[in-house]
Amino acid sequence: MSVRLFVSRDAASLAVGADEVAQSLAAALRRRGIGFDLIRTGSRGLFWLEPLVEVETPAGRLGYGPLQPSDAEAVAVSILAGGAPHPSLLGLVDEIPYLKQQTRLVFDRSGKIDPLDLAAYRREGGYRGLAKALALDPAAVIETVTQSGLRGRGGAGFPAGIKWRTAAAAGGGQKYIVCNADEGDSGTFADRMLMEGDPFVLVEGMTIAGYAVGANKGYIYTRSEYPHAVATMNQAIARARAEGLLGPKVFDSTFAFDIEMRVGAGAYVCGEETALLDSIEGKRGQVRAKPPLPAVSGLFGKPTVINNVITLASVPWILANGAEAYRDFGYGRSRGTMPIQLAGNIRYPGLFEAAFGLTLGDLVEKIGGGTASGRPVRAVQVGGPLGAYFPPALFDTPFDYEAFAAKDGLIGHGGVVVFDDRVDMARQARFAMEFCAFESCGKCTPCRIGSTRGVEVMDRILQGENVEANLALIEELCETLRYGSLCALGGFTPYPVMSAIRHFRDDFMTPKRRFVAA
Repeated sequence: MSVRLFVSRDAASLAVGADEVAQSLAAALRRRGIGFDLIRTGSRGLFWLEPLVEVETPAGRLGYGPLQPSDAEAVAVSILAGGAPHPSLLGLVDEIPYLKQQTRLVFDRSGKIDPLDLAAYRREGGYRGLAKALALDPAAVIETVTQSGLRGRGGAGFPAGIKWRTAAAAGGGQKYIVCNADEGDSGTFADRMLMEGDPFVLVEGMTIAGYAVGANKGYIYTRSEYPHAVATMNQAIARARAEGLLGPKVFDSTFAFDIEMRVGAGAYVCGEETALLDSIEGKRGQVRAKPPLPAVSGLFGKPTVINNVITLASVPWILANGAEAYRDFGYGRSRGTMPIQLAGNIRYPGLFEAAFGLTLGDLVEKIGGGTASGRPVRAVQVGGPLGAYFPPALFDTPFDYEAFAAKDGLIGHGGVVVFDDRVDMARQARFAMEFCAFESCGKCTPCRIGSTRGVEVMDRILQGENVEANLALIEELCETLRYGSLCALGGFTPYPVMSAIRHFRDDFMTPKRRFVAA
């Protein structure tokens, strides 16, 4: 008898003991003289079930989780008995409601295959998109991306096709594709999860972008806090190059394209595209004034397309299946799918990829299961540390760029962080100002000075000093930050501050900080 096992090697899985579980289960099977094939995969994104072990059966993969090394003996007995009852037996993984309800386009392979097995990637549909792209004129590739309705998944939601068309029209000579993988928003992990779980889809997407706009070099910029992702991406790039999928003759064509990793020190402002370019060039990461746009004059002064990981990873599916098929998913002007990351005080944390249009309430209550503490949800922050706080009264808001903008919010990179009724929203507002002050690159006055003054004013409010007057001052300061800052760091800081004041004003009115006993 021989069994085939799958265990995630995603950083989140490793953090809760996936290596130890894999080793213990392997040892338990050896002691029984049972042959096995242990495949280390990316994560499915069901983080509350990690470490998760999947066992291949004729009916599909059976799941066991979350496991401890001490479970190995009993799990081995269950596996050998064909899935005999065990407290951690989950049944068929594909039938777990959290996974079954998803629409997985970008993350379809994550958790299924060895992320560095190029043959497995191709068996699962990889490189069909690039093959179709190379059979088209570059302009036709750009038109396909444009017609798909793909918008930037890094937060701004700018149409990808327009950005590509601008770079393509910028004239001949050197051009670049830059992948913004500097994922710094609180509660987000989709970029890391994809780079660790399906790196070739990013390589393929960047290659298609290079062909479309006439670029022969790409850079992936990520942060030093992601060592597993950096190592996986470097190995994937090397394997793609060895197979002729990168280099001077991609797919034996006349098109040349290669990719290089660049690792930053983790400055939040380097998630802003022009600060990112300065960092790649070896400079201190500071925001550049626009115009010129990077698509016209970007990296080293050359036309540059900058997209984030999920945007570029969506491109192979679009080319392989067509613009119309992609556009069929979604809501309003938000087409396709979005990997939504559920985090904070939530019962089922993880990644949930779905078409735009689910309501915030469905995401938090039905899919996320409400709070992990069991207490009522009081606030949900969507869009990272600079995202607005939404109370349950706004849970009917569809997860969509325009719907969130209409409620003075933003979906950003798709991070959803949940707070229960013990949260002090005045202190959350103070934290937003403090975060901006700490992370500011210092180039523009509203962000550099305004955020520091904001912390001082918030401290006076927290002390109960002239609360109404200081709240009015905070509102004026937020207006200056929003319209006077050079980039979104200062420009978006008012979102969490003003939403906290608007929806949770009582927290600002009492000098004694509110506290709900556990």
